[in-house]
Amino acid sequence: MLVGKADFSEIARGLISGIQEGMLKIVCDAEGRKVLGVMIVGEGATELIHIGQMAILAQADVDLFVESVFNFPTLAEAYRVAALSIIGQRTSNRQAY
Repeated sequence: MLVGKADFSEIARGLISGIQEGMLKIVCDAEGRKVLGVMIVGEGATELIHIGQMAILAQADVDLFVESVFNFPTLAEAYRVAALSIIGQRTSNRQAY
């Protein structure tokens, strides 16, 4: 299982709004492809979770979050940051073999 994390304090909207606490995690299968779960803690969590729910219901690849356009600056950018983390881990794991 691969997990990507994005802290709200690192997201543009978090910086603009002064949101220092909160994060989003995406959990994927061991290959870092299929989205298995999403965890969100902090301000705006209820406004963000449905995006992850739709990805899970659609059996989407995590790459969807990088290929999609998100309004900017919003906390939804955390999906892209967390997805990039997983893609980076996927690439690192491939190079380790």
